[in-house]
Amino acid sequence: MLPVDRVALARLYGEPLFKMPHDLYIPPDALEVFLEAFEGPLDLLLYLIRRQNFNILDIPLADVTRQYLAYVDQIRQHNLELASEYLLMAAMLIEIKSRMLLPPKKTDDGSEGPDPRAELVRRLLEYERIKQAAARLDRQPVIGRDFLRAQIHIEQSLQVRLPDVGVADLQAAWLDIVKRAKLNQHHQISREQLSVREHMSIVLRKLAGRRFAEFHDLFDTTRGTPVLVVTFIAMLELSREHLLEITQAEAFAPIYVRLTYQPG
Repeated sequence: MLPVDRVALARLYGEPLFKMPHDLYIPPDALEVFLEAFEGPLDLLLYLIRRQNFNILDIPLADVTRQYLAYVDQIRQHNLELASEYLLMAAMLIEIKSRMLLPPKKTDDGSEGPDPRAELVRRLLEYERIKQAAARLDRQPVIGRDFLRAQIHIEQSLQVRLPDVGVADLQAAWLDIVKRAKLNQHHQISREQLSVREHMSIVLRKLAGRRFAEFHDLFDTTRGTPVLVVTFIAMLELSREHLLEITQAEAFAPIYVRLTYQPG
């Protein structure tokens, strides 16, 4: 049975450990601290050049190679696999230095050949540009490191907002009324005096005492197109004077008309 009042030092494969194992082995270099870490041979070489303010276009290879080899000797004692990559660069530095000690080869036109350090300088400059670009990108704000995404919840209003009736909706409804009226035309020719105010009163009487009425129910399709036009103008006038509301339950639903609510 495991003790309840003791705190486990660690967990091994999910099981708590309440005391240090007697056969625990800690490597000698387990707590070694590296003050300067480099990401590769070019990073170390660039560090040595910039730290001593050497001209990268005229590298003093003797001093730089000596310092470089001293660092490689340190890491070779602890990590031979890591040192192999640095040893390759060390061999390249020694090879470049040996070429500089030899008399320069003449080209076909009699001029001196290219500087043996040219390829190394090109690689160093290219690496430095990439490193500076990476540093600028790292300074950019990063979500989770420099800021957190804010999340807010906005409760929707419980009041249902009816969609507005636009001009296109009224036009479509009006064309439907005219289409229906043509099916009930009479061939009687008569002249009738029509009053917009009178039809405004007729519309108001039809809506009195009713919660709402469908748009087409307010038109008398048996009296011809002139009466329909005057009724439609009367409804627009009433809407402009805020005496009635034209609305619909949802988009593309039937249009309804009701009296404007006036408290008191």
